Amino acid sequence: MNWQEFFAMGGYAFYVWTSYGICLLVLMANVIMPILQRKQLMRQLQLKQKRSRS
Repeated sequence: MNWQEFFAMGGYAFYVWTSYGICLLVLMANVIMPILQRKQLMRQLQLKQKRSRS
């Protein structure tokens, strides 16, 4: 078996590599989205705190 055969996946390469790509995107979103949401929440809380002090 050579690398070309490995990447061709026996004729199913499009489906296999698309599945891997979608899976990777979902995993990345599961890491990135909570981080972004936390940053947004912290900004909102800081604004709320500033408003309550004034």
